[in-house]
Amino acid sequence: MNRISTLITSAARLAERVGTSLQWLSPTLARLTVGLVFFQSGWGKLHDLDKVTNYFTELGLAAPAFQARLASTAEFVCGGLLLAGFATRFAVVPLIITMCVAIRTALWQQVDGLGSLVGLTEFAYIALLVWLGTHGPGPLSLDALVARRSERSGTHATMPATA
Repeated sequence: MNRISTLITSAARLAERVGTSLQWLSPTLARLTVGLVFFQSGWGKLHDLDKVTNYFTELGLAAPAFQARLASTAEFVCGGLLLAGFATRFAVVPLIITMCVAIRTALWQQVDGLGSLVGLTEFAYIALLVWLGTHGPGPLSLDALVARRSERSGTHATMPATA
């Protein structure tokens, strides 16, 4: 029995070492995945604003042309910022708002409880964006590069890049 306990303990320590050495991977994959989705979506919407405006009109949104431009630009610009890992903690805010509005206006009829709400792809984006906003973009980002350079120069970075 002692041998099994030792084997389990050794396996747990190995898993912890591997997990620790790969901590950079989680924020990088989350940031690149969500950033690419929004960047591409924003690009497509900016190149067909009439279609987006018509859809927003059908949804009954106020000032649909303005909101189509605003949402499309936010997705494109903030998605690009996430891809680069620059101003990450700021870039997630407009995207979270955009997803909340999308759920409330376009998808609310599909929500009949907590299970259906968290089952929405847009909710998964919100969860990833909140995680990136609270934990940062990770070490493979421009935010981390700016933080490292400011530490070397003796100034303090305004946004911690890693958690």
